[in-house]
Amino acid sequence: MNGAAVHDNRGVSTAAPVIGVLALQGGVAEHLAALDRSGAVAKPVRRPEELAGLHGVVLPGGESTTMSRLLHSFELFEPLRERLAAGLPAYGSCAGMVLLADDVPGGAEAGVTPLGALDMTVRRNAFGRQVDSFEADLDFTGVAGPVHAVFIRAPWVERIGPGVQVLAEVTPRGSGDEPAAGRIVAVQQGRVLATSFHPELVRGDERVHRHFVHTVRAG
Repeated sequence: MNGAAVHDNRGVSTAAPVIGVLALQGGVAEHLAALDRSGAVAKPVRRPEELAGLHGVVLPGGESTTMSRLLHSFELFEPLRERLAAGLPAYGSCAGMVLLADDVPGGAEAGVTPLGALDMTVRRNAFGRQVDSFEADLDFTGVAGPVHAVFIRAPWVERIGPGVQVLAEVTPRGSGDEPAAGRIVAVQQGRVLATSFHPELVRGDERVHRHFVHTVRAG
């Protein structure tokens, strides 16, 4: 880690944390920019040695099967899994949420190997195909005001373990019988955060990324 940490009177580090973004596929540039605007030093990660010195890591949206295969091809899977097991803070959006789970129904058949950082079951592409993408305003625990969420072939959370906190659910938009209504779309367990949606696509609103940066600093 770079330099000595400085803490405020709440025990939260005031130094800029170094946060890596897994740069194999997906919305890498958007996450890097959002982290920079949130007070972090953001770096792309493509090789195992680039995990060294990180205070946190982001797994972006993309395609979970492709990302999982690339993690193995680039020999990043085991080093990343080990860092997560050792307590490295992490945030996963959309496909990143899938990879952070410990249970992905049908994942093995699709070539997805979860990293097991969150005690939860995640259903891939649960909200439907690309044409079923949608946007919604959500109440998000720990963030003031509604968060505008962009869902693109998004997963949802079907089961959470006792240590997992629900941060956001989809609010019914009409009759209440929509398949998405009430589905869990944001969770946190310790210093690991995941969302079904893409906050990096809402430029000018870095509140979810700031929440993660604060989580990293608090560690």
